Amino acid sequence: MTGFRLTALTLAAALAVAGCSHVYRAGHELVVGSRFDSESVLLANLYAAALRSYGFAARVETTPDPLATLDSGALTVVPTLTGEVLQTFQPGAAVRSDKQVYRAMVAALPEGVAAGDYATAAEDKPELVVTKATATAWGGNELRVLVRHCEGLVIGSVSGASTPSAVSRCRLPTARQFPDSATMFAALRAGQITAGWTTSASPDIPDDLVVLVDGKPPLVQAENIVPLYRRNELTERQLLAINEVAGVLDTAALVEMRRQVDRGADPRAVAETWLAEHPLGRS
Repeated sequence: MTGFRLTALTLAAALAVAGCSHVYRAGHELVVGSRFDSESVLLANLYAAALRSYGFAARVETTPDPLATLDSGALTVVPTLTGEVLQTFQPGAAVRSDKQVYRAMVAALPEGVAAGDYATAAEDKPELVVTKATATAWGGNELRVLVRHCEGLVIGSVSGASTPSAVSRCRLPTARQFPDSATMFAALRAGQITAGWTTSASPDIPDDLVVLVDGKPPLVQAENIVPLYRRNELTERQLLAINEVAGVLDTAALVEMRRQVDRGADPRAVAETWLAEHPLGRS
């Protein structure tokens, strides 16, 4: 970002504090932040496309720590995950349901940051996968059955992934690390691990494996898609644009868009195409 844009954003923040909030300046470009991973970039492009669909100039900027950059005022909007944000600002928070996590997250946000509507139907929370043989032996595909088979579990995960240390009263062993999902799934099929961590929006879960479904009450903390934004810097119309994403986005759509991006499609084109097929309202 150029020094001019930083100055403009700093000035906008100062005006907001001075009581000039919700004044949209013609030509002012909204900056939607993301990390460098493909899902984060895709979500940023989706929210930028939502803003553009309402006639507002918006672009995506990648940064190692979008939350910190948002808090500093250099970004305007950052799409992210509710549970991830909650754990950032309130480590160890034990709430699990989507509503509880969202409320706790909102309460934990820094003073200058606010949260838009979260997508109740779009999540990317940790999930365990097992082989069909294991699911049959355990008597079901619900996550709660794992608790009855806690002893002797060998768990796998992809290096760098953040995964739960326990499921209900079952304290999980340290996960064996794998370089990628394909290698972990191969180890699962070979019987080297009992179960492997993936996520609900992962585009590469093989059909021959079984996802253990987290029922109600949930045993794993919710991770719903949510936009964070700089308080007092969005007009009501801009806020409406990002909030309406929550009403149309679901996990299946996120999985399909991620699959397209992983195959080499441009994230902006994927987001804009999907949004054109699922237009936001104009109320």
